[in-house]
Amino acid sequence: MSDPLFILSVGVLIVVGGIIGVKLHPFLALLLGALAVAMLTPPEVIEQYALSKGTAPAAALALSKKSVGERIATEFGNTCAKIGILIAMAAIIGKCMLESGAAERIIRSILRLTGIEKAPIAFLLSSFFLGIPVFFDTVLFLMVPLAKAMTLRIGKNYLLLVLCIMAGAAMANSLVPPAPGPLFLIGEMHIPMGLMMVTGVIVGLFTITSGYFFALWANKKWPIELRDSLDAKLEDMKSIAAKETKQLPSLGISLMPVAVPLFFICLDTAFSAFFKASEVSPFLVAIVKFFGDKNIAILTGGFIALWVLASQKKEAKKDGLTPFVQSALMSGGGIILITAAGGAFGGMLQQTGISSRIADLTKEYQMALIPMAFFIAAVVRTAQGSATVALITASGILSGMASNANLSFHPVYLGLAIGCGSKLVPWMNDAGFWIICKLSNLTEKEALKTISPLLVVMGLTGLIVIMIGAALFPLV
Repeated sequence: MSDPLFILSVGVLIVVGGIIGVKLHPFLALLLGALAVAMLTPPEVIEQYALSKGTAPAAALALSKKSVGERIATEFGNTCAKIGILIAMAAIIGKCMLESGAAERIIRSILRLTGIEKAPIAFLLSSFFLGIPVFFDTVLFLMVPLAKAMTLRIGKNYLLLVLCIMAGAAMANSLVPPAPGPLFLIGEMHIPMGLMMVTGVIVGLFTITSGYFFALWANKKWPIELRDSLDAKLEDMKSIAAKETKQLPSLGISLMPVAVPLFFICLDTAFSAFFKASEVSPFLVAIVKFFGDKNIAILTGGFIALWVLASQKKEAKKDGLTPFVQSALMSGGGIILITAAGGAFGGMLQQTGISSRIADLTKEYQMALIPMAFFIAAVVRTAQGSATVALITASGILSGMASNANLSFHPVYLGLAIGCGSKLVPWMNDAGFWIICKLSNLTEKEALKTISPLLVVMGLTGLIVIMIGAALFPLV
């Protein structure tokens, strides 16, 4: 059968059954799922999918004629191109910050400001506002090492801290421009950027509040201890935690591996969003664009982290930095492979035309527009794994309705509903699921029963808030 829904069900059965039922390694299960989906998808469907994406007819035909192995390898490579350098350098930054004591120094400063009880709230708000200018996965790479150091300092609440990071970063990524998904959405639906930013922050704060309460509950029900990993040995972390503050690097130096990449990325975002090319020196624009590229920015942060480690660790001065980099890359390499396999699986699902199939099923759906926008985005996200594809699909379906003069509320509410719907439901066909799962050392079962429902709770909260807002403040 070539029906996308049937192919989707086969892929889900292989991946979920393989990982949870047969205890197959995620890398192999995801590749097997991608293989099955690719083999079941007819060439004419692949060609039609490519044409729907604006691909030139000759290129679409060439894609349909590629072998199953070539198509899987291409999507695998595309995912590596997006996240490979980021994950590798983030692993180095995390390892260096933990080993040098920089993470410990930041945690002690946070605790002085917030106290132990409010530390998770600090992580929640930090990840939310970081997630506005910075890519979702970059926030995870920068914040998870701090969660490990914080857990070692307070001795509890590791799952709570991880869920707070996930909650803040995920919601900002789909609600507030200049994150890529919301930027596309406001262009497609002709929503003013400033209005989307303000309303996105308001709705986002409501959603992360509900996420925080879910995280508190999940942390009590399924407490998870900090575990050994290649990039963070508990014994090493404990010896660093025992040091006096004066033995640790200063707060300014400790923040540099995170702050410098963040500064460049935010500067590039600000230039793109608020300045025209003719208003700024071309040389300045070129410099900002170069260092503001996420790969270059995090590469810069990685070299700074290595410098901090070399200045603090006697072993680094004596034996060189290679052993530290090697252990970090061993950890990061595994994450890259699993995440890329997840990208290949998601890419094969997209080539089945699952998004168009869902669009056809819902185009005549007679229900209120706001819940419909949420529902379409949620189904597309769950089916093929990409929040960005869900945003694009749902906004494409509803863009005509958004410009309808008879709409009783501002189209921004439809955009917000699509953003919240695109969070449901993260599972094994989502590269982001594997990034957070492997960075935090959660098992697949632990991630499915904590991270997935966390985003469901926040998405549904957002839907309720949006519907109330549209009724009380229609903005028309």
